[in-house]
Amino acid sequence: MISPSGTPRSSAQHRRTAGNDRRVLVVTGTGTDVGKTVLTAALAALAAARGDRVAVLKPAQTGVGPDEPGDLADVLRLTGAAITTSELARYPDPLAPATAARRAGAAPVTPADAADRAGKLAADHDLVIVEGAGGLLVRFTDDPPGTIADVAAALDAPVLVVAAAGLGTLNHTVLTVEALHARRLTCTGVVVGAWPAEPDLATRCNLADLPAVTGVPLLGALPDGAGTLRPHDFAEVARHTLAPELGGEWHTPGP
Repeated sequence: MISPSGTPRSSAQHRRTAGNDRRVLVVTGTGTDVGKTVLTAALAALAAARGDRVAVLKPAQTGVGPDEPGDLADVLRLTGAAITTSELARYPDPLAPATAARRAGAAPVTPADAADRAGKLAADHDLVIVEGAGGLLVRFTDDPPGTIADVAAALDAPVLVVAAAGLGTLNHTVLTVEALHARRLTCTGVVVGAWPAEPDLATRCNLADLPAVTGVPLLGALPDGAGTLRPHDFAEVARHTLAPELGGEWHTPGP
Protein backbone atom coordinates (compact mmCIF):
# COMPACT_ATOMS: atom_id res chain seq x y z
CA MET A 1 0.00 0.00 0.00
CA ILE A 2 1.26 3.51 -0.80
CA SER A 3 0.57 6.32 1.62
CA PRO A 4 0.48 10.02 0.61
CA SER A 5 4.13 10.26 1.70
CA GLY A 6 5.04 7.35 -0.55
CA THR A 7 5.63 4.90 2.30
CA PRO A 8 4.30 1.35 1.91
CA ARG A 9 1.80 0.18 4.48
CA SER A 10 -0.17 -2.96 4.97
CA SER A 11 -3.85 -3.19 4.16
CA ALA A 12 -4.64 -3.58 7.86
CA GLN A 13 -2.63 -0.48 8.76
CA HIS A 14 -4.26 1.35 5.90
CA ARG A 15 -7.81 0.49 6.94
CA ARG A 16 -7.13 1.68 10.49
CA THR A 17 -6.31 5.13 9.09
CA ALA A 18 -8.83 5.15 6.27
CA GLY A 19 -10.68 8.13 7.65
CA ASN A 20 -7.59 10.31 7.23
CA ASP A 21 -6.15 8.85 4.02
CA ARG A 22 -7.76 9.25 0.61
CA ARG A 23 -5.62 6.35 -0.73
CA VAL A 24 -5.15 7.94 -4.15
CA LEU A 25 -1.95 8.26 -6.17
CA VAL A 26 -1.77 10.30 -9.37
CA VAL A 27 0.62 9.18 -12.11
CA THR A 28 1.77 11.75 -14.65
CA GLY A 29 4.61 11.96 -17.13
CA THR A 30 7.13 14.41 -18.48
CA GLY A 31 5.44 13.86 -21.84
CA THR A 32 3.67 11.22 -23.87
CA ASP A 33 4.97 7.67 -24.42
CA VAL A 34 7.27 7.70 -21.40
CA GLY A 35 5.77 4.61 -19.73
CA LYS A 36 2.90 5.87 -17.55
CA THR A 37 0.63 2.91 -18.27
CA VAL A 38 3.34 0.32 -17.65
CA LEU A 39 4.23 1.99 -14.35
CA THR A 40 0.56 2.17 -13.40
CA ALA A 41 0.27 -1.55 -14.07
CA ALA A 42 3.44 -2.24 -12.06
CA LEU A 43 2.10 -0.36 -9.04
CA ALA A 44 -1.22 -2.16 -9.34
CA ALA A 45 0.48 -5.56 -9.66
CA LEU A 46 2.59 -5.06 -6.52
CA ALA A 47 -0.38 -3.84 -4.50
CA ALA A 48 -2.63 -6.66 -5.68
CA ALA A 49 0.05 -9.23 -4.84
CA ARG A 50 -0.08 -7.96 -1.24
CA GLY A 51 -3.82 -8.48 -1.16
CA ASP A 52 -4.82 -4.85 -1.57
CA ARG A 53 -7.98 -3.89 -3.39
CA VAL A 54 -6.79 -1.81 -6.34
CA ALA A 55 -8.60 0.51 -8.74
CA VAL A 56 -7.11 2.27 -11.75
CA LEU A 57 -8.82 5.33 -13.16
CA LYS A 58 -8.10 6.71 -16.63
CA PRO A 59 -10.17 9.89 -16.77
CA ALA A 60 -9.83 10.41 -20.52
CA GLN A 61 -8.55 7.94 -23.12
CA THR A 62 -7.63 9.36 -26.52
CA GLY A 63 -6.57 7.81 -29.79
CA VAL A 64 -8.75 4.69 -29.60
CA GLY A 65 -12.17 3.82 -30.94
CA PRO A 66 -15.20 2.72 -28.90
CA ASP A 67 -14.44 -1.01 -29.12
CA GLU A 68 -10.63 -0.87 -29.17
CA PRO A 69 -8.48 -1.77 -26.17
CA GLY A 70 -7.03 1.23 -24.38
CA ASP A 71 -4.59 1.78 -21.53
CA LEU A 72 -6.82 0.03 -19.00
CA ALA A 73 -6.81 -3.12 -21.11
CA ASP A 74 -3.01 -3.06 -20.91
CA VAL A 75 -3.19 -2.72 -17.12
CA LEU A 76 -5.48 -5.75 -16.86
CA ARG A 77 -3.32 -7.79 -19.25
CA LEU A 78 -0.10 -7.02 -17.37
CA THR A 79 -1.42 -7.52 -13.85
CA GLY A 80 -3.56 -10.57 -14.52
CA ALA A 81 -5.34 -9.64 -11.30
CA ALA A 82 -8.80 -8.60 -10.20
CA ILE A 83 -8.19 -4.88 -10.68
CA THR A 84 -11.11 -2.47 -10.84
CA THR A 85 -10.77 -0.18 -13.86
CA SER A 86 -12.69 2.96 -14.69
CA GLU A 87 -12.67 5.22 -17.75
CA LEU A 88 -14.82 8.34 -17.90
CA ALA A 89 -14.57 9.13 -21.62
CA ARG A 90 -12.67 8.23 -24.76
CA TYR A 91 -12.10 10.18 -27.93
CA PRO A 92 -10.86 8.79 -31.26
CA ASP A 93 -8.20 11.37 -32.14
CA PRO A 94 -4.72 10.90 -30.58
CA LEU A 95 -4.62 14.41 -29.16
CA ALA A 96 -4.79 16.18 -25.84
CA PRO A 97 -8.14 15.30 -24.20
CA ALA A 98 -9.56 18.81 -24.48
CA THR A 99 -8.70 19.02 -28.18
CA ALA A 100 -9.88 15.46 -28.88
CA ALA A 101 -13.19 16.13 -27.11
CA ARG A 102 -13.71 19.34 -29.05
CA ARG A 103 -13.02 17.63 -32.39
CA ALA A 104 -15.39 14.80 -31.49
CA GLY A 105 -18.14 17.22 -30.51
CA ALA A 106 -18.20 15.54 -27.11
CA ALA A 107 -18.21 16.84 -23.57
CA PRO A 108 -14.77 17.01 -21.98
CA VAL A 109 -13.89 15.30 -18.72
CA THR A 110 -13.44 17.95 -16.06
CA PRO A 111 -11.00 17.69 -13.15
CA ALA A 112 -14.04 17.68 -10.86
CA ASP A 113 -15.45 14.66 -12.74
CA ALA A 114 -12.17 12.77 -12.33
CA ALA A 115 -11.75 13.71 -8.68
CA ASP A 116 -15.32 12.67 -7.91
CA ARG A 117 -14.85 9.23 -9.49
CA ALA A 118 -11.49 8.72 -7.75
CA GLY A 119 -13.03 9.65 -4.41
CA LYS A 120 -15.84 7.15 -4.90
CA LEU A 121 -13.38 4.41 -5.84
CA ALA A 122 -11.30 5.20 -2.76
CA ALA A 123 -14.28 4.45 -0.54
CA ASP A 124 -13.91 0.71 -1.10
CA HIS A 125 -10.37 0.22 -2.43
CA ASP A 126 -7.01 0.23 -0.68
CA LEU A 127 -5.30 2.02 -3.56
CA VAL A 128 -6.65 4.13 -6.41
CA ILE A 129 -4.19 5.04 -9.16
CA VAL A 130 -5.21 7.89 -11.45
CA GLU A 131 -3.30 7.88 -14.74
CA GLY A 132 -3.12 11.16 -16.59
CA ALA A 133 -2.84 11.78 -20.32
CA GLY A 134 0.49 12.97 -21.64
CA GLY A 135 2.25 15.42 -19.34
CA LEU A 136 1.23 17.25 -16.20
CA LEU A 137 -0.28 20.31 -17.88
CA VAL A 138 -1.99 18.66 -20.83
CA ARG A 139 -5.53 20.00 -20.81
CA PHE A 140 -8.66 18.01 -20.08
CA THR A 141 -10.74 21.17 -20.46
CA ASP A 142 -10.15 24.52 -22.15
CA ASP A 143 -12.45 26.93 -20.34
CA PRO A 144 -11.52 27.06 -17.59
CA PRO A 145 -8.24 25.21 -18.23
CA GLY A 146 -8.12 21.92 -16.34
CA THR A 147 -5.28 19.40 -16.07
CA ILE A 148 -4.26 16.28 -14.14
CA ALA A 149 -2.56 18.69 -11.73
CA ASP A 150 -6.01 20.07 -10.90
CA VAL A 151 -7.25 16.52 -10.29
CA ALA A 152 -4.40 15.94 -7.83
CA ALA A 153 -5.16 19.24 -6.13
CA ALA A 154 -8.86 18.43 -5.79
CA LEU A 155 -7.97 15.09 -4.20
CA ASP A 156 -5.02 16.39 -2.18
CA ALA A 157 -3.21 13.38 -3.66
CA PRO A 158 0.53 12.85 -4.19
CA VAL A 159 1.88 12.73 -7.72
CA LEU A 160 4.41 10.25 -9.13
CA VAL A 161 6.31 11.46 -12.21
CA VAL A 162 7.33 9.10 -15.02
CA ALA A 163 10.36 10.27 -16.97
CA ALA A 164 12.26 9.23 -20.07
CA ALA A 165 15.69 7.68 -19.59
CA GLY A 166 18.02 9.50 -21.94
CA LEU A 167 19.38 12.85 -23.01
CA GLY A 168 16.94 15.73 -22.46
CA THR A 169 15.06 14.14 -19.60
CA LEU A 170 16.65 16.30 -16.91
CA ASN A 171 15.09 19.52 -18.23
CA HIS A 172 11.67 17.96 -18.79
CA THR A 173 11.63 16.33 -15.37
CA VAL A 174 12.77 19.44 -13.49
CA LEU A 175 10.06 21.49 -15.22
CA THR A 176 7.41 18.96 -14.23
CA VAL A 177 8.52 18.78 -10.60
CA GLU A 178 8.79 22.56 -10.36
CA ALA A 179 5.26 22.89 -11.76
CA LEU A 180 4.02 20.52 -9.06
CA HIS A 181 5.78 22.48 -6.33
CA ALA A 182 4.44 25.78 -7.71
CA ARG A 183 0.95 24.36 -7.23
CA ARG A 184 1.83 23.17 -3.72
CA LEU A 185 1.36 19.54 -4.75
CA THR A 186 3.35 16.66 -3.29
CA CYS A 187 5.72 14.94 -5.69
CA THR A 188 6.38 11.43 -4.37
CA GLY A 189 9.34 10.95 -6.71
CA VAL A 190 10.40 10.03 -10.22
CA VAL A 191 10.44 6.68 -12.02
CA VAL A 192 12.20 6.05 -15.33
CA GLY A 193 9.53 4.47 -17.47
CA ALA A 194 11.65 2.54 -19.99
CA TRP A 195 15.26 1.79 -19.08
CA PRO A 196 17.16 0.58 -22.18
CA ALA A 197 19.02 -2.72 -22.30
CA GLU A 198 22.19 -0.88 -23.35
CA PRO A 199 22.12 2.57 -21.73
CA ASP A 200 24.44 5.23 -23.13
CA LEU A 201 26.55 7.60 -21.04
CA ALA A 202 23.84 10.25 -20.61
CA THR A 203 21.31 7.64 -19.56
CA ARG A 204 23.63 6.11 -16.98
CA CYS A 205 24.48 9.53 -15.56
CA ASN A 206 20.79 10.37 -15.25
CA LEU A 207 20.39 7.83 -12.43
CA ALA A 208 22.36 10.17 -10.18
CA ASP A 209 21.41 13.43 -11.87
CA LEU A 210 17.61 13.05 -11.79
CA PRO A 211 17.27 13.13 -7.99
CA ALA A 212 20.01 15.75 -7.72
CA VAL A 213 18.38 18.27 -10.06
CA THR A 214 14.74 17.63 -9.08
CA GLY A 215 15.18 17.37 -5.31
CA VAL A 216 12.87 14.33 -5.19
CA PRO A 217 13.90 10.67 -5.01
CA LEU A 218 14.38 8.36 -7.96
CA LEU A 219 12.08 5.45 -7.14
CA GLY A 220 12.76 2.99 -9.91
CA ALA A 221 13.62 2.25 -13.52
CA LEU A 222 11.34 -0.16 -15.35
CA PRO A 223 13.09 -1.96 -18.21
CA ASP A 224 12.16 -1.16 -21.77
CA GLY A 225 9.86 -3.89 -23.06
CA ALA A 226 8.32 -4.70 -19.67
CA GLY A 227 4.91 -4.04 -21.19
CA THR A 228 5.22 -7.19 -23.32
CA LEU A 229 5.69 -9.58 -20.38
CA ARG A 230 3.24 -12.11 -18.94
CA PRO A 231 1.70 -11.23 -15.56
CA HIS A 232 3.97 -13.40 -13.38
CA ASP A 233 7.14 -12.15 -15.06
CA PHE A 234 5.85 -8.60 -15.07
CA ALA A 235 5.19 -8.69 -11.32
CA GLU A 236 8.73 -9.97 -10.71
CA VAL A 237 10.20 -7.21 -12.84
CA ALA A 238 8.09 -4.63 -11.00
CA ARG A 239 9.28 -5.93 -7.65
CA HIS A 240 12.94 -5.77 -8.65
CA THR A 241 12.83 -2.40 -10.43
CA LEU A 242 10.64 -0.26 -8.16
CA ALA A 243 11.82 1.09 -4.82
CA PRO A 244 10.54 0.03 -1.37
CA GLU A 245 8.53 3.28 -1.19
CA LEU A 246 6.46 1.86 -4.05
CA GLY A 247 6.32 -1.68 -2.74
CA GLY A 248 9.38 -3.08 -4.54
CA GLU A 249 12.96 -3.94 -3.67
CA TRP A 250 14.99 -1.68 -5.99
CA HIS A 251 17.70 0.63 -4.71
CA THR A 252 19.39 3.39 -6.67
CA PRO A 253 22.82 2.15 -7.80
CA GLY A 254 25.84 3.96 -6.42
CA PRO A 255 28.13 6.16 -8.56
